[in-house]
Amino acid sequence: MNDEFFITDLNRGWIEIITGSMFSGKTEELIRRIKRAELANQKTQIFKHILDTRYAKDKIVSHNKTSIKSLQVRNSREILSYINDVRVVGIDEGQFFDNGLIEVVEFLANSGIRVIVAGLDMDYRGEPFGPMPELMARSEFVTKLHAICMRCGNLAIYSHRKIQSKELVLPGTDQEYEPLCRTCFYKVNEKNNRYKHYD
Repeated sequence: MNDEFFITDLNRGWIEIITGSMFSGKTEELIRRIKRAELANQKTQIFKHILDTRYAKDKIVSHNKTSIKSLQVRNSREILSYINDVRVVGIDEGQFFDNGLIEVVEFLANSGIRVIVAGLDMDYRGEPFGPMPELMARSEFVTKLHAICMRCGNLAIYSHRKIQSKELVLPGTDQEYEPLCRTCFYKVNEKNNRYKHYD
């Protein structure tokens, strides 16, 4: 399915989720959709959480260095302060936000705004991450992207943390994380007895 999504009523809002592991191209896809909206002369506004300081404060930047201007916000409610005659809202790294993001995104969509949220669906432990799972359930469209497993070359769905840290939110690059497939992820974590095995 392409990003036209068969919706032609410009007064109707909806929610699109772009998700997957790290290095799967989520931010790049978000930027691509926002730029297409701008080509169609639709007013856009992009947000990112203040925790995301990896590349630039005033831009969202993909790992491939594609970028677009954005605003940093401290929490989900702050997003509403910057909505003024906007047709399309982009939110990057949705997993960093509080659960209030669900209400904010639904409010925007119900107000006639197209909302595109990109973010990880699972944390480094392979557990559902922040508000992303519920946003996926409430959205009209979900795009799940895949990276390539750095150990075997299969499709990767997990973001394996290579450094020792128990912090749930730890922004990073390929120095701290690597994408892994299911088999490789479980092999790496079996050493730590992280997962229960059922007969």
